[in-house]
Amino acid sequence: MILLALDCLLVPVAFSLSLMLVFSVAPTELLPLTWVYLPALAVVAAIGLHQLRLNNLRLKEYDGAALVRTLWLGIALGLTSALLSEAGAPGLPAGVHALFGLFYALGYALMRALLLRVLTELYRRSNIASRVAIYGTGSMAMAIARELRQDETTMLCAFIDENPAMAGIVLNGLPVFSLAQLGELSDQYKINRVILAAPHLSEEKRTFIAARLSQRQIDVQTLPETVQYAAPGRLSEKLTQATVSALLERKPLTGAPQICETAYAGASILITGAGGSIGRELCRQVLRCRPSRLVILDLSELALYSAEAELRVLAEAAQVELVSVLGSVCDPLLVRGVLARYAVDVVFHAAAYKHVPIVEENARVGLANNSLGTAVLAREAEAARVHRFVLVSTDKAVRPSSLMGASKRIAELVVQDLAARSQHTNYSIVRFGNVLGSSGSVIPRFEEQIARGGPLTLTDEGVTRYFMSIAEASLLVLIAGAHATGGEVFVLDMGEPIRIHDLARRMIEAAGLRLRDRDNPDGDIEIVTTGLRPGEKLHEELFHDDAVRATAHPRILLAQPEGLSQLEMAAALRDLRKAIESGSDEEVMTVVARAVHDYLPQNLPANAPQVRAVDTREAWTPERMPAE
Repeated sequence: MILLALDCLLVPVAFSLSLMLVFSVAPTELLPLTWVYLPALAVVAAIGLHQLRLNNLRLKEYDGAALVRTLWLGIALGLTSALLSEAGAPGLPAGVHALFGLFYALGYALMRALLLRVLTELYRRSNIASRVAIYGTGSMAMAIARELRQDETTMLCAFIDENPAMAGIVLNGLPVFSLAQLGELSDQYKINRVILAAPHLSEEKRTFIAARLSQRQIDVQTLPETVQYAAPGRLSEKLTQATVSALLERKPLTGAPQICETAYAGASILITGAGGSIGRELCRQVLRCRPSRLVILDLSELALYSAEAELRVLAEAAQVELVSVLGSVCDPLLVRGVLARYAVDVVFHAAAYKHVPIVEENARVGLANNSLGTAVLAREAEAARVHRFVLVSTDKAVRPSSLMGASKRIAELVVQDLAARSQHTNYSIVRFGNVLGSSGSVIPRFEEQIARGGPLTLTDEGVTRYFMSIAEASLLVLIAGAHATGGEVFVLDMGEPIRIHDLARRMIEAAGLRLRDRDNPDGDIEIVTTGLRPGEKLHEELFHDDAVRATAHPRILLAQPEGLSQLEMAAALRDLRKAIESGSDEEVMTVVARAVHDYLPQNLPANAPQVRAVDTREAWTPERMPAE
């Protein structure tokens, strides 16, 4: 009814403009002679809108076909105006009627475009509708676009096409973006879902696109290749989730079990490092369990701001209180205040410096954050009687060759020590390898190098790593934490290790390019090796030589690494704190070597101190034990 009223009001506006243009005078001087035409023209417009079915057309359904019908309506109004003019006296020039019909059609189209823009802006700022872009511009893409225009919960915003020549054109009333313009598309329309409507895409190509979109937290769905041969039906009902399964050669894990909802529903949950890749995905997964409160903590102001902006919408939809805290887990006053003020029940500790070369060059800062920070948070959790404490660890903590891995192993030892004597808190550790798409990881780096035209850089042709998706790793962390009874070191089943050289080759092929090597000198992109960086291993491990047991979940294993006694742990933390305060990296590495008896540094810089592994039981004698 609102649109119909606006369409009828457009009649006198268009008529007045045509009079002004033809007679070059104010329309008020002519309107007294012609006002009798306007009610009749408004009635004709209303009848025409009904007959051409324009009045029932939603704003987002106004496309090229609707524009043609609008032109026909403009012609009909112009002819009606001419007939009325001939019947009355004095008659108006033919140019008035032609311009009237043209102005009405043009005004109608512009008004629809303006109202659609306003509606899109409203949807961008709310969670009422899903904002969707379609990858592809073929017949399948057009078919699913027609379906989505009928869906009241969906706002179709744009098309994406890999052909650069298509970028910038308007197709069925929607702009076409290239994949390189993904950032611009995301910022302009706040896209939260992309549909891959190009069934001819290879699985690896779909995976490449899905991995790129997932970095922006954009949900990706795809139409299976067989859909064009399937029985008739709505295409939107045949959409499936696009995953990184092809790059990982791993079946995706979907759906949180009931135990997660039972363990976390109604709880007050603190997630440290919430601005990072794993921390933020943990927040998304936790919100689906509907806790009473989610407290996010991060040291980076920018990361915290970005996380809060994204999670605020999800928290409001789930009716969960969201609290953001800026600060470090190394600050005991801050940690104590947060745990008490928000009555925290569950802590997921994901805050850590994780980049091996950076921690290697900044030993004191890395150990202070990763090891001492964990000790502060874990001890305050016990004092505050937090129910569950889950440490997110890494495969680099197993027989560490880097300070980053050693710092995480000390964090594990801290949690193991507290778990052995805790009266109130259920402590557990979840250890896994690399995740696809996390900041600084290999997939985004390869994507950037491919976009620049190469080369792709590897540290060694034989290097292998374990991988899983961020969503799967986070979901398994929640499941493992819910299953924990206290003191467990869970190891996620990462499948078989992936050779990074093979991953690089598959990504080049998925981008539609060819590998340039000795056998194919005319290829597009080459792969070069740069040598292992300080602290890096050729192959990572998920557990020590100790036995690994199965758990209730097929992708979660239980390791049994040896820990330190309470006195040994206290001595290690005391010596580590003194070494950090002394400002000596050599002392820090010596303390680390005593605490982590299988720490074997390799590829050290030329000026790095030489250390050797020492059995902790020999390193600290009873005479050297701390008084506490």
